[in-house]
Amino acid sequence: MSLINNPSILLTFDVEDWFQVENFKEYISFSTWNSFELRVEKNTHKILDLLDSFSFKPRATFFILGWIAEKLPELVRQIHERGHEVASHGNDHHLCRSLTESGLIMDLKSSKERLETIIQSKVYGFRAPSFALDDKVLQSIAQAGYRYDSSYNSFSAHGRYGKIDLSSAKHSNALYQISKDFYELPVSNLKIKDTVIPLGGGGYFRLFPFSLFKFGIASVLKKDKAFVFYAHPWEFDPSQPRVDQASRGSKFRHYINLQRTEKKLRALISAFDDHEFITCADYIDRQIYLEM
Repeated sequence: MSLINNPSILLTFDVEDWFQVENFKEYISFSTWNSFELRVEKNTHKILDLLDSFSFKPRATFFILGWIAEKLPELVRQIHERGHEVASHGNDHHLCRSLTESGLIMDLKSSKERLETIIQSKVYGFRAPSFALDDKVLQSIAQAGYRYDSSYNSFSAHGRYGKIDLSSAKHSNALYQISKDFYELPVSNLKIKDTVIPLGGGGYFRLFPFSLFKFGIASVLKKDKAFVFYAHPWEFDPSQPRVDQASRGSKFRHYINLQRTEKKLRALISAFDDHEFITCADYIDRQIYLEM
């Protein structure tokens, strides 16, 4: 029982390419996606190889775009075969709240089925592009047959991040039970009094000093017994093409410290190598066994 009660770190990766991000949607239309070189395969392998370089073999969850899965089914299979969890990031990186209810359900179901066909195994998890979530979207995710969602980011200062009401949900460490068979696993942030500091990952991981991240992770682990981290394969690619016409703010958020991501992730894993690095699905199974 001591092993199963160990604090857990949940590494999650949203598998999309550099030209598919919301920051550049104004400058790169969906109709042009097929014209770009795919760099996501090489960058995802960087992550897989980094994880494999540790003797204790950290396991992670990869939320994969259906568009990527269609182009690179072998990449999806390799993620699965190397012991990691395959989950859905939707099909085309459309914000969930921008879709009609029927369109969203179709997107949720088709992306799930596409991934399941490739790996010949069940897909349990979903993450909304840009964390654009609300209670109605959450209901649709459950309706589409997922076991859990990991889209809620409590940092309210970001305009695209959504908000959901978890006040009545049963709570076990980092996990919230929304209904009998459906759960929310929020991205981790550090809360100091009434201030939320965005320490879940992404651009904040690249921007903030590692010492602050290490302190924040330790604080969250002490409180929640788990830390949910996120990153993207393009964040491991400092030589990716530049979108010069993008706004200064968009370029700052996207390109800041790309050359440091791989080294910082290695440092994160090394700093907490006495913790368990497990998948989202396995973490939920453990919480249900222990508490729910």
